[in-house]
Amino acid sequence: MHEEILSWNEMCGREGRNLQAGMHFRSGGSYSVLLMSTRKNAPYPDAMAEGGTVLIYVGHDAPRKNGNDTALVDQPRYLPKGGLTQNGKFHEAAQAHKQGNRAAERVRVYEKLRDGLWADNGWFLLVDSWQEDDGVRLVFKFKLVAVDDPLSVADESYVAERRRMIPPAVKLAVWKRDSGRCVQCGSTENLHFDHIIPWSRGGASDTAENVQLLCGRHNIQKGSRIE
Repeated sequence: MHEEILSWNEMCGREGRNLQAGMHFRSGGSYSVLLMSTRKNAPYPDAMAEGGTVLIYVGHDAPRKNGNDTALVDQPRYLPKGGLTQNGKFHEAAQAHKQGNRAAERVRVYEKLRDGLWADNGWFLLVDSWQEDDGVRLVFKFKLVAVDDPLSVADESYVAERRRMIPPAVKLAVWKRDSGRCVQCGSTENLHFDHIIPWSRGGASDTAENVQLLCGRHNIQKGSRIE
């Protein structure tokens, strides 16, 4: 899996909708979309766990009333008229999966690295959810496992088929080092974060020394070869 770099407009164009909100249950028809950030100033502290193979996502859905700070109010499960919020929809899907009543929800995750710079973090399976008190409010949290191809991963095998995400600090370091250009041809279009030595062959995801920027053409040419 190569994490593609996108602008805001490119990301919205890919999904065919305005992604201003952070949570979009089944917005892709057969899959859902989440926007994440682990930046220090992010209002919702999403986190990578279990060696970068798991995302712990904090619900981004709260009512805006009278100019309230949505990061300080309880995350609701239901709308005022009784329907499910985005939190509620993702939570019910996760709990139904845990109870064996449905397959794990497929989720595409986009990560904000900085203003105007986003990464397509690829596919995840939603496997758990819960509510907790973070000391300020009640929040929903969601556990998602990173996978290469969610359509080929059975629910009982996703643990063995995990994919490792590149940490955001590494992505930003690589972006700065490579000057936002493909290291092969200097292109600034259709860029991807590429493992020099693929993770499947023992390459690291947590160090900038094993990650580079490649354009789509050179990424395809490289494939899984070790240069």
